[in-house]
Amino acid sequence: MAWTYFKRYRMEIELAEELPEPVFPPRYLFLPWSDALLEQHVRVKYQSFRQEIDANVFSCFTHEDGCRRLMLAIRRKPGFLPGATWLAGYQPDSEGDKLEYCGTIQGILDEETRLGAIQNVGVTPGHRGRGVGSALLLLALKGFRQAGALRAFLEVTAENEGAIHLYQHLGFAIVRTVYKVADVPAGR
Repeated sequence: MAWTYFKRYRMEIELAEELPEPVFPPRYLFLPWSDALLEQHVRVKYQSFRQEIDANVFSCFTHEDGCRRLMLAIRRKPGFLPGATWLAGYQPDSEGDKLEYCGTIQGILDEETRLGAIQNVGVTPGHRGRGVGSALLLLALKGFRQAGALRAFLEVTAENEGAIHLYQHLGFAIVRTVYKVADVPAGR
């Protein structure tokens, strides 16, 4: 094992102005939070992050049980905001085909500061680049705004250029650079 420092950006967006309406890609459904969907959030989180740089930064992403513990911790956190927590699913052409869950986002609102914290925007690899992440983010931001948040923030690993580009396109700005230390296995 070796200690590694990962450069991450804190990005913020003001919620004072009207947000654009999410564009929902064809055959995708966006489901609001329900405790009954917790396991689907867990699986999507695992499938979205297990082979990405963030699995080095946060070891919980390397296995489903770690994602389950993380999801339960988020759910139990004071300020967990169901209105900023969404699950995306893809409905194949055939009516009998099962919904394929493919995107997740969670939100936590600090009631005192009116600051929304976006947790783990995840889209499974086969569904990236189709607008799922944008729709999830806009739904979460609308949930924060409806709950009275003035700003929202997230953190992203600096190497995740695609995510950074998406966040900037939606109006997020980098406000701070932080470093996260992680114990990374050799050869990873």
